[in-house]
Amino acid sequence: MKPRILLVNPPIYDFSAYDFWLKPYGLLRAAGFLRGQADFALFDFLDRLDARVPPGNYRADRWGRGEFFSRPAAKPQIFNAIPRRFYRFGLPREEFRNSLAQNERYDFALIQTGMTYWYLGVKEVIEDLRARDPNTKIVLGGVYATLAAAHARALGADLVIEGTDLARLWRFLALAPDERALPLWDLYPRLQTGVLKLADGCPFRCTYCSVPQVYPRFHPRPLERSLAELELVRQCGAGHIAFYDDALLYRPKEILQPFLAEVLRRRIDVDFHTPNALNARFIDRELAELMVRAGFKNFYLGFESAAFGWQKKTGGKIYSDELARAVSHLFAAGAEPRGLHAYLIVGHPGGDEQAVEDSMRFAHGLGIRVMLSEFSPIPGTPDGEQARRWADLEEPLWHNKTAFAALRLGAVEINRLKGLVGELNRRLAGDPAAREISASGLRPPGIATLPLSPFH
Repeated sequence: MKPRILLVNPPIYDFSAYDFWLKPYGLLRAAGFLRGQADFALFDFLDRLDARVPPGNYRADRWGRGEFFSRPAAKPQIFNAIPRRFYRFGLPREEFRNSLAQNERYDFALIQTGMTYWYLGVKEVIEDLRARDPNTKIVLGGVYATLAAAHARALGADLVIEGTDLARLWRFLALAPDERALPLWDLYPRLQTGVLKLADGCPFRCTYCSVPQVYPRFHPRPLERSLAELELVRQCGAGHIAFYDDALLYRPKEILQPFLAEVLRRRIDVDFHTPNALNARFIDRELAELMVRAGFKNFYLGFESAAFGWQKKTGGKIYSDELARAVSHLFAAGAEPRGLHAYLIVGHPGGDEQAVEDSMRFAHGLGIRVMLSEFSPIPGTPDGEQARRWADLEEPLWHNKTAFAALRLGAVEINRLKGLVGELNRRLAGDPAAREISASGLRPPGIATLPLSPFH
């Protein structure tokens, strides 16, 4: 008799959350290796297309992103000084409890974990599973399970998978994986967004990034495997494909370009999006043209700072002149201006050297939108360790980007920078309501010469 396995993507407890092409890809992929060997069910709290989402006006855009259903939640005491409201995002808790009550008991429950500071949602799911059936064996995998394993084990799961080696999972389930099998996208009744990864890991060692802790080395996936995953997710109804790669553009002639050439040859009509930061260093004219022709609609470029010293100190992944060249190539290839964005870190421990405001104005001067990426201090990263001066990182809630940035800079300064970003972006959109900014403020600074676990 086949085991019954429940897959769960938990709700999010945070100050803010938005469906930025969020899908439990690692969970679906790991379970997919057992396709046909177990009876699977999926409960995705963050599926905005689920029929159980309460009625309401949840704003969405044409690219498949949108607002989650949310309810106010009790703010953890350690956040009392943070002047922001706290919420629970995702399907109501009672819907999960009803689903458990209406279905046969499960032998196993595999829970995807995301950000370390979202563990309150994982805790909630474990509590409800235990209340329904203490005999269900619970497994955690993903980012939180890897980066805060000791803390994750304290939540009461039967098994916590750290890193990318799934051998312990297969032994625990007493099942043999078929790594040729495809992710279980077909568990969704309706699917608008799918996810792909062409490679695992990243060859760079940026001092603020946790990817090396999760994927110690960069490893491309087979081309035919990636194409098969794309065909499947497209057959399931997804028209938007988000790349979860941490280094999508690395070694492009070996990995991305052959993939996109096949997409064009097979006439696969989808819109590609890049929520993880792209390394603009690798965008030349040929690659820019290929990406635009193949259907890339949103380009999120990792920039972080225009300050040369800060760029070099944090890993030297991208310099200002490289960003400028990449933007020029993308515009020449026909990329939509509103689809080009530069990520800039705010609230970083070394923010005084980072020149955040000058960096914002530099990116704006290139004609691209700015997105502030609030710094999340992850233990084990060089920059995360610096943050111990301000926060107790043994408590994963203090990894929260909103909370740490407010702690580091103060709510007033954070709001000022966010207001300036909105102002600059409205000017690019030609919004006449945007306040006038001085010409000197818009002049870019001088160009210096010289971007997760098995369930992620």
